Amino acid sequence: MQQTSSHTEKSSSPNYIALIPAAGVGARMGSNIPKQYLQLGAASLLQHTVNAFLDFSPVSHIYVVVSPEDAYVDQALAAHDKLTVLRCGGATRRDTVRQGLAALAAHGGVQAQDWVLVHDAARPGLTQSLLQALLTQVGAHAVGGLLALPVVDTVKRVHADQQGRVETIPREQVWLAQTPQMFRYALLCDALDQAAQVTDESSAVEAAGYTPLLVAGDICNLKVTQPADLEQVARFMNLLPG
Repeated sequence: MQQTSSHTEKSSSPNYIALIPAAGVGARMGSNIPKQYLQLGAASLLQHTVNAFLDFSPVSHIYVVVSPEDAYVDQALAAHDKLTVLRCGGATRRDTVRQGLAALAAHGGVQAQDWVLVHDAARPGLTQSLLQALLTQVGAHAVGGLLALPVVDTVKRVHADQQGRVETIPREQVWLAQTPQMFRYALLCDALDQAAQVTDESSAVEAAGYTPLLVAGDICNLKVTQPADLEQVARFMNLLPG
C-alpha cells in the first residue's frame, strides 16, 4: 500500500490516535515472515488489527510503524485515508514506539494532550466494546490506562537464586497487561525518553512515577505469540471454516 497523508486536523479537545508498532520479527512463531503478516482468514493479522481502529469512530487516525527495510506491509495492508505507514521502526519496541511518536510530531498531526493508543500488531481480536470501555473508563484521567486481565488462577513465583524455592503470590495483586495502552502524547514521550528498554508503555509510565488505570480486558484480545495462538484467536473471531 502507499503511505497516505497524515491527519493534521486540530481542535481544542484531545484527539484519539492509534499507534501500532509492527517492526518486530516474532521469532517465537517460527515463521519465515514476521508474525504480523501471517494470514488469518482472508486478511493478514495486521489488517485485522488495523480494522478494529478503522471501525472505531473516536480514533481519528491510525499509524503503523514498521522497519525501514520492511518488504511486506504494502501487500499486507489496504490503503485508507485514516491510515499512515511510518517506516521508522527501531530494534526494540521502546525504540519503535518512541520513533513513531517523533514522526507524529514531525507530521504536525498531534498535540501534547492528545491520547495515543499503542496496540500490539499481533492482537487482532480487539473489539469495539473493549475500545469503548477503555475510552469511557480512562475518560479525563490525568495519566491514562490500559486493558489488562485480572488473574484467576493461583500464581506461583520461583526464586531462581534460592534453589528453586516456590512462593504463592496473592492473585488479587496480579494482572496480565494487554493493549491498547492509552496515554497522553507528551507524558508518554517523556516517560519513554527516561526509560530503559521496556516491554510495554505502561512500564515506562510507571517508572516515571505515574499510576495508570487498569481496565478489564478480555481473553479474545489475545496476543499471537506461539503457532497455536493463531487457531485460538481465529476461534474468538469466528474465522474458522464451518
